[in-house]
Amino acid sequence: MGDLLLVRHGETEWSLSGQHTSWTDLPLTQHGEEQAKSLAPLLTGRTYALALSSPLGRAIRTAELAGLTGVAPEPDLHEWDYGGYEGVTTAEIHRSRPDWYLWTDGVPPGPEGHPGESPERIGERADRVLRKLESALTTGTGDVILVAHAHFLRVLTARRLGLPPAEGRLFQLATGTVSRLSTEHGRPVIAEWNKQP
Repeated sequence: MGDLLLVRHGETEWSLSGQHTSWTDLPLTQHGEEQAKSLAPLLTGRTYALALSSPLGRAIRTAELAGLTGVAPEPDLHEWDYGGYEGVTTAEIHRSRPDWYLWTDGVPPGPEGHPGESPERIGERADRVLRKLESALTTGTGDVILVAHAHFLRVLTARRLGLPPAEGRLFQLATGTVSRLSTEHGRPVIAEWNKQP
């Protein structure tokens, strides 16, 4: 059985400032590009049965700079739709909602086409992704790699481990990192988390 490698894209201006970034497709900063390039040694030398990326530019660029080839875009890997909180920091939200917590409260609707998502809705997308890659993990000839975004990958990790979507809150994920989900005695486990060169 292969491992599931999770790559969070490199730094952007909004990941640096703490602004919620879902559909706003910001490029990597120079530091983010360097982070992505530095991941190559962690990813080479492995055989990938399947490689998927969020369709957003910051994830695609991270995959390219990390030296990954044959990466297919997967729409379900896009980041949490933050609705009306797109581009807003948690500190700014707390000015009017001091007890707000993304993992339990979700987000208000945003502009047309961006109604916002709840943890449960993200969990449904994560479950779809996990179903799509299950065959590659169990019968493939290598690992599966996903290049995507922090909150989505945290929910996907929770779902892979059999936890409710909101338990993604437990897995902090830094920019430009590789995490590895493996198995022990046939059950999913975290083998490495937030690894950097």
